[in-house]
Amino acid sequence: MLDSVLRRLPRPTDPNVLVGFDTNDDAGVYLLSPQMALVQTVDFFTPIVDDPHTFGQIAAANALSDVYAMGGHPVSALSIVGFPDQGDAQILEAIIRGGLSKMVEANCTVIGGHSIRNDDIQFGYAVTGLINPQRVWRNVGARPGDVLLLTKAIGTGVLATALKKERLAEADLEAAIASMTQLNCTAAKALEDIQEKAGAASPIHAVTDVTGFALLGHAREMALGDSQRSVEAVSFEIDHAAILYLPGAVAAAGAGFLPGGLKNNRDFFGDCVAFRESVGPQYRDLLFDPQTSGGLLIAISPESAEAATAALDGRGVSARRIGRVLRKTDPLLVVR
Repeated sequence: MLDSVLRRLPRPTDPNVLVGFDTNDDAGVYLLSPQMALVQTVDFFTPIVDDPHTFGQIAAANALSDVYAMGGHPVSALSIVGFPDQGDAQILEAIIRGGLSKMVEANCTVIGGHSIRNDDIQFGYAVTGLINPQRVWRNVGARPGDVLLLTKAIGTGVLATALKKERLAEADLEAAIASMTQLNCTAAKALEDIQEKAGAASPIHAVTDVTGFALLGHAREMALGDSQRSVEAVSFEIDHAAILYLPGAVAAAGAGFLPGGLKNNRDFFGDCVAFRESVGPQYRDLLFDPQTSGGLLIAISPESAEAATAALDGRGVSARRIGRVLRKTDPLLVVR
Protein backbone atom coordinates (compact mmCIF):
# COMPACT_ATOMS: atom_id res chain seq x y z
CA MET A 1 0.00 0.00 0.00
CA LEU A 2 2.72 2.49 1.00
CA ASP A 3 4.61 1.86 -2.23
CA SER A 4 1.57 2.78 -4.34
CA VAL A 5 0.96 5.91 -2.23
CA LEU A 6 4.56 7.12 -2.53
CA ARG A 7 4.48 6.74 -6.32
CA ARG A 8 1.65 9.29 -6.46
CA LEU A 9 3.47 11.90 -4.37
CA PRO A 10 5.62 14.66 -5.89
CA ARG A 11 9.36 14.18 -5.71
CA PRO A 12 11.41 16.55 -3.55
CA THR A 13 12.41 19.68 -5.47
CA ASP A 14 15.11 20.84 -3.06
CA PRO A 15 18.39 20.46 -4.98
CA ASN A 16 20.17 19.49 -1.77
CA VAL A 17 18.16 16.26 -1.58
CA LEU A 18 20.60 13.80 -3.11
CA VAL A 19 18.50 10.73 -2.26
CA GLY A 20 14.79 10.94 -1.46
CA PHE A 21 11.97 8.41 -1.21
CA ASP A 22 11.43 7.94 -4.94
CA THR A 23 13.46 4.71 -5.35
CA ASN A 24 12.68 3.22 -1.92
CA ASP A 25 16.31 3.62 -0.98
CA ASP A 26 17.57 2.65 2.46
CA ALA A 27 17.94 6.22 3.76
CA GLY A 28 17.63 9.83 2.67
CA VAL A 29 20.72 11.91 1.90
CA TYR A 30 20.79 15.71 2.26
CA LEU A 31 23.72 17.81 1.06
CA LEU A 32 25.34 20.13 3.61
CA SER A 33 28.51 21.07 1.72
CA PRO A 34 30.53 19.74 -1.22
CA GLN A 35 32.34 17.44 1.21
CA MET A 36 29.56 16.45 3.61
CA ALA A 37 25.94 15.28 3.63
CA LEU A 38 23.48 13.96 6.18
CA VAL A 39 22.14 10.42 5.84
CA GLN A 40 18.90 9.83 7.77
CA THR A 41 16.67 6.85 8.43
CA VAL A 42 14.06 5.56 10.89
CA ASP A 43 12.96 2.04 11.79
CA PHE A 44 11.01 0.42 14.64
CA PHE A 45 9.00 -2.76 15.16
CA THR A 46 7.44 -5.12 17.69
CA PRO A 47 9.51 -7.77 19.55
CA ILE A 48 10.93 -10.55 17.41
CA VAL A 49 12.45 -12.48 20.36
CA ASP A 50 11.36 -13.01 23.96
CA ASP A 51 14.35 -11.51 25.76
CA PRO A 52 13.88 -7.71 26.03
CA HIS A 53 17.60 -6.84 26.10
CA THR A 54 18.18 -8.88 22.95
CA PHE A 55 15.17 -7.28 21.30
CA GLY A 56 16.64 -3.85 21.97
CA GLN A 57 19.95 -4.90 20.42
CA ILE A 58 18.25 -6.24 17.29
CA ALA A 59 16.13 -3.10 16.90
CA ALA A 60 19.25 -0.91 17.13
CA ALA A 61 21.27 -3.02 14.69
CA ASN A 62 18.37 -2.97 12.27
CA ALA A 63 17.98 0.82 12.41
CA LEU A 64 21.72 1.44 12.03
CA SER A 65 21.91 -0.87 9.03
CA ASP A 66 20.30 1.59 6.62
CA VAL A 67 23.05 4.14 7.25
CA TYR A 68 25.76 1.55 6.64
CA ALA A 69 24.02 0.41 3.46
CA MET A 70 24.35 3.94 2.06
CA GLY A 71 28.06 4.13 2.92
CA GLY A 72 27.48 6.50 5.84
CA HIS A 73 28.73 6.70 9.41
CA PRO A 74 26.03 6.99 12.12
CA VAL A 75 26.61 9.79 14.63
CA SER A 76 23.36 10.31 16.57
CA ALA A 77 20.03 8.62 17.19
CA LEU A 78 16.59 9.31 18.68
CA SER A 79 14.76 6.40 20.27
CA ILE A 80 11.15 5.56 19.43
CA VAL A 81 9.19 3.69 22.11
CA GLY A 82 5.68 2.34 22.29
CA PHE A 83 4.91 0.66 25.64
CA PRO A 84 1.77 -0.41 27.55
CA ASP A 85 0.61 1.96 30.26
CA GLN A 86 0.67 -0.83 32.87
CA GLY A 87 3.77 -2.54 31.46
CA ASP A 88 6.72 -3.71 33.56
CA ALA A 89 9.28 -0.89 33.79
CA GLN A 90 12.09 -3.44 34.09
CA ILE A 91 11.23 -4.81 30.67
CA LEU A 92 11.33 -1.32 29.18
CA GLU A 93 14.68 -0.63 30.83
CA ALA A 94 16.11 -3.87 29.45
CA ILE A 95 14.96 -3.01 25.93
CA ILE A 96 16.49 0.46 26.08
CA ARG A 97 19.72 -0.87 27.61
CA GLY A 98 20.00 -3.45 24.85
CA GLY A 99 19.56 -0.82 22.17
CA LEU A 100 22.01 1.50 23.88
CA SER A 101 24.68 -1.22 23.97
CA LYS A 102 24.58 -1.51 20.18
CA MET A 103 24.56 2.25 19.72
CA VAL A 104 27.69 2.46 21.87
CA GLU A 105 29.28 -0.29 19.79
CA ALA A 106 28.48 1.75 16.67
CA ASN A 107 29.90 4.92 18.25
CA CYS A 108 26.48 6.51 17.71
CA THR A 109 25.17 8.78 20.49
CA VAL A 110 21.54 8.51 21.60
CA ILE A 111 20.52 12.13 22.22
CA GLY A 112 16.82 11.74 23.06
CA GLY A 113 13.66 10.19 21.73
CA HIS A 114 9.89 9.96 21.99
CA SER A 115 7.57 7.49 23.71
CA ILE A 116 3.84 6.81 23.57
CA ARG A 117 1.46 4.56 25.47
CA ASN A 118 0.68 1.62 23.24
CA ASP A 119 -0.89 -1.80 23.81
CA ASP A 120 1.90 -3.44 21.79
CA ILE A 121 5.56 -2.94 22.59
CA GLN A 122 7.38 -1.11 19.79
CA PHE A 123 10.99 0.04 19.72
CA GLY A 124 13.48 1.48 17.28
CA TYR A 125 15.46 4.55 16.31
CA ALA A 126 15.70 7.48 13.97
CA VAL A 127 19.39 7.56 13.04
CA THR A 128 21.43 10.39 11.54
CA GLY A 129 24.81 9.84 9.96
CA LEU A 130 27.41 11.66 7.90
CA ILE A 131 28.48 10.74 4.41
CA ASN A 132 30.73 11.95 1.63
CA PRO A 133 28.28 13.09 -1.09
CA GLN A 134 30.65 11.71 -3.73
CA ARG A 135 30.64 8.26 -2.13
CA VAL A 136 26.95 7.50 -1.63
CA TRP A 137 25.92 3.92 -2.30
CA ARG A 138 22.42 3.78 -3.72
CA ASN A 139 20.13 0.81 -4.16
CA VAL A 140 20.09 1.41 -7.91
CA GLY A 141 22.93 1.52 -10.40
CA ALA A 142 23.73 -2.17 -10.92
CA ARG A 143 25.25 -2.79 -14.36
CA PRO A 144 25.12 -5.80 -16.68
CA GLY A 145 28.08 -8.02 -15.88
CA ASP A 146 28.16 -7.09 -12.19
CA VAL A 147 28.49 -9.80 -9.58
CA LEU A 148 25.94 -10.00 -6.76
CA LEU A 149 27.37 -10.51 -3.27
CA LEU A 150 25.34 -11.15 -0.12
CA THR A 151 26.56 -10.85 3.46
CA LYS A 152 24.74 -12.71 6.26
CA ALA A 153 22.51 -15.73 6.00
CA ILE A 154 18.73 -15.42 5.50
CA GLY A 155 15.75 -16.99 7.25
CA THR A 156 14.97 -14.80 10.27
CA GLY A 157 11.28 -14.50 9.40
CA VAL A 158 10.49 -18.22 9.34
CA LEU A 159 12.65 -18.78 12.43
CA ALA A 160 10.81 -16.06 14.36
CA THR A 161 7.52 -17.69 13.38
CA ALA A 162 8.78 -21.09 14.56
CA LEU A 163 9.82 -19.42 17.84
CA LYS A 164 6.29 -18.07 18.34
CA LYS A 165 4.99 -21.62 17.85
CA GLU A 166 7.59 -22.90 20.36
CA ARG A 167 9.10 -25.10 17.67
CA LEU A 168 12.57 -23.57 17.37
CA ALA A 169 15.68 -25.33 18.67
CA GLU A 170 17.80 -23.30 21.09
CA ALA A 171 20.90 -23.57 18.89
CA ASP A 172 18.98 -22.26 15.87
CA LEU A 173 17.63 -19.35 17.92
CA GLU A 174 21.15 -18.47 19.08
CA ALA A 175 22.43 -18.47 15.50
CA ALA A 176 19.58 -16.19 14.38
CA ILE A 177 20.21 -13.79 17.27
CA ALA A 178 23.94 -13.68 16.51
CA SER A 179 23.13 -12.71 12.93
CA MET A 180 20.48 -10.12 13.79
CA THR A 181 22.63 -8.40 16.42
CA GLN A 182 25.71 -8.22 14.16
CA LEU A 183 26.22 -4.67 12.91
CA ASN A 184 26.76 -4.14 9.19
CA CYS A 185 29.49 -1.60 9.92
CA THR A 186 32.25 -4.19 9.44
CA ALA A 187 30.92 -5.14 6.02
CA ALA A 188 30.60 -1.47 5.09
CA LYS A 189 34.19 -0.80 6.15
CA ALA A 190 35.43 -3.65 3.96
CA LEU A 191 33.59 -2.16 0.98
CA GLU A 192 35.04 1.27 1.78
CA ASP A 193 38.52 -0.26 1.58
CA ILE A 194 37.76 -1.63 -1.89
CA GLN A 195 36.34 1.72 -2.94
CA GLU A 196 39.37 3.66 -1.67
CA LYS A 197 41.78 1.42 -3.55
CA ALA A 198 39.78 1.85 -6.78
CA GLY A 199 39.89 5.65 -6.66
CA ALA A 200 37.33 7.76 -8.51
CA ALA A 201 35.85 4.94 -10.58
CA SER A 202 34.21 2.92 -7.80
CA PRO A 203 33.54 -0.75 -8.62
CA ILE A 204 30.62 -0.73 -6.14
CA HIS A 205 27.59 0.11 -8.24
CA ALA A 206 24.67 -0.57 -5.88
CA VAL A 207 24.16 -1.60 -2.25
CA THR A 208 21.10 -2.25 -0.11
CA ASP A 209 20.40 -4.08 3.13
CA VAL A 210 18.03 -7.02 3.10
CA THR A 211 15.13 -6.44 5.49
CA GLY A 212 11.35 -6.58 5.33
CA PHE A 213 10.99 -6.94 1.56
CA ALA A 214 13.14 -10.11 1.63
CA LEU A 215 16.07 -10.88 -0.63
CA LEU A 216 13.92 -10.90 -3.77
CA GLY A 217 12.08 -7.70 -2.90
CA HIS A 218 15.26 -5.74 -2.34
CA ALA A 219 16.80 -7.31 -5.44
CA ARG A 220 13.76 -6.10 -7.39
CA GLU A 221 14.26 -2.54 -6.13
CA MET A 222 17.90 -2.67 -7.19
CA ALA A 223 17.00 -4.01 -10.64
CA LEU A 224 14.29 -1.42 -11.38
CA GLY A 225 16.76 1.44 -11.81
CA ASP A 226 15.74 5.09 -11.81
CA SER A 227 14.52 6.48 -15.13
CA GLN A 228 14.39 10.02 -13.72
CA ARG A 229 18.16 9.93 -13.25
CA SER A 230 18.94 7.82 -16.34
CA VAL A 231 19.76 4.73 -14.29
CA GLU A 232 18.70 1.86 -16.53
CA ALA A 233 16.77 -1.16 -15.31
CA VAL A 234 18.56 -4.51 -15.33
CA SER A 235 17.76 -8.13 -14.54
CA PHE A 236 19.20 -10.39 -11.87
CA GLU A 237 20.03 -14.08 -12.08
CA ILE A 238 20.26 -15.58 -8.59
CA ASP A 239 21.60 -19.00 -7.64
CA HIS A 240 19.55 -20.25 -4.69
CA ALA A 241 22.16 -22.89 -3.83
CA ALA A 242 24.86 -20.22 -3.37
CA ILE A 243 22.88 -18.40 -0.67
CA LEU A 244 23.68 -19.04 2.98
CA TYR A 245 20.63 -20.01 5.07
CA LEU A 246 20.45 -19.74 8.84
CA PRO A 247 20.51 -23.05 10.73
CA GLY A 248 16.99 -24.44 10.92
CA ALA A 249 15.58 -22.02 8.33
CA VAL A 250 15.10 -24.55 5.53
CA ALA A 251 13.41 -26.97 7.92
CA ALA A 252 11.19 -24.20 9.35
CA ALA A 253 10.09 -23.16 5.85
CA GLY A 254 9.46 -26.78 4.91
CA ALA A 255 7.33 -27.22 8.04
CA GLY A 256 5.15 -24.28 7.03
CA PHE A 257 6.28 -21.68 9.58
CA LEU A 258 5.67 -18.85 7.15
CA PRO A 259 5.15 -15.29 8.49
CA GLY A 260 2.38 -13.10 7.14
CA GLY A 261 4.97 -10.75 5.65
CA LEU A 262 6.27 -13.57 3.45
CA LYS A 263 2.87 -14.04 1.88
CA ASN A 264 2.47 -10.28 1.44
CA ASN A 265 5.84 -10.11 -0.31
CA ARG A 266 4.89 -12.92 -2.67
CA ASP A 267 1.59 -11.20 -3.53
CA PHE A 268 3.32 -7.85 -4.07
CA PHE A 269 6.21 -8.72 -6.36
CA GLY A 270 5.97 -12.45 -7.06
CA ASP A 271 4.96 -11.83 -10.66
CA CYS A 272 8.40 -10.40 -11.49
CA VAL A 273 10.21 -13.60 -10.40
CA ALA A 274 10.75 -16.80 -12.41
CA PHE A 275 11.93 -19.93 -10.61
CA ARG A 276 13.64 -22.83 -12.34
CA GLU A 277 12.11 -26.24 -11.58
CA SER A 278 15.19 -27.20 -9.56
CA VAL A 279 14.34 -24.61 -6.85
CA GLY A 280 12.40 -26.42 -4.12
CA PRO A 281 9.34 -24.84 -2.47
CA GLN A 282 11.08 -24.20 0.85
CA TYR A 283 13.82 -22.22 -0.91
CA ARG A 284 11.25 -20.24 -2.87
CA ASP A 285 9.57 -19.34 0.42
CA LEU A 286 12.87 -18.28 1.99
CA LEU A 287 13.62 -15.87 -0.84
CA PHE A 288 10.33 -14.09 -0.04
CA ASP A 289 10.97 -14.29 3.73
CA PRO A 290 11.06 -10.85 5.43
CA GLN A 291 14.38 -10.35 7.20
CA THR A 292 15.22 -8.42 10.34
CA SER A 293 18.66 -6.81 10.50
CA GLY A 294 19.78 -8.70 7.42
CA GLY A 295 23.00 -8.42 5.46
CA LEU A 296 24.08 -6.27 2.53
CA LEU A 297 23.26 -7.08 -1.08
CA ILE A 298 26.01 -5.67 -3.30
CA ALA A 299 26.34 -5.23 -7.06
CA ILE A 300 30.04 -4.93 -7.86
CA SER A 301 32.15 -5.09 -11.02
CA PRO A 302 33.39 -8.62 -11.77
CA GLU A 303 37.01 -7.44 -11.67
CA SER A 304 36.63 -6.46 -8.01
CA ALA A 305 34.33 -9.23 -6.79
CA GLU A 306 37.10 -11.55 -5.62
CA ALA A 307 38.94 -8.75 -3.80
CA ALA A 308 35.70 -7.65 -2.13
CA THR A 309 34.91 -11.18 -0.99
CA ALA A 310 38.42 -11.53 0.41
CA ALA A 311 38.18 -8.14 2.17
CA LEU A 312 34.85 -9.10 3.72
CA ASP A 313 36.09 -12.54 4.79
CA GLY A 314 39.23 -10.92 6.19
CA ARG A 315 37.08 -8.84 8.51
CA GLY A 316 35.08 -11.85 9.63
CA VAL A 317 32.05 -11.18 7.43
CA SER A 318 30.60 -14.14 5.54
CA ALA A 319 30.06 -13.11 1.94
CA ARG A 320 28.61 -15.28 -0.81
CA ARG A 321 28.61 -14.71 -4.56
CA ILE A 322 24.92 -15.40 -5.22
CA GLY A 323 24.34 -14.27 -8.79
CA ARG A 324 24.96 -11.81 -11.58
CA VAL A 325 23.43 -8.80 -13.28
CA LEU A 326 22.10 -9.12 -16.83
CA ARG A 327 20.65 -6.76 -19.38
CA LYS A 328 16.95 -6.10 -18.77
CA THR A 329 14.73 -9.02 -19.66
CA ASP A 330 11.31 -10.27 -18.67
CA PRO A 331 10.99 -11.46 -15.93
CA LEU A 332 13.10 -9.06 -13.89
CA LEU A 333 14.46 -11.76 -11.54
CA VAL A 334 15.39 -15.33 -12.38
CA VAL A 335 16.20 -17.84 -9.64
CA ARG A 336 17.94 -21.05 -10.57
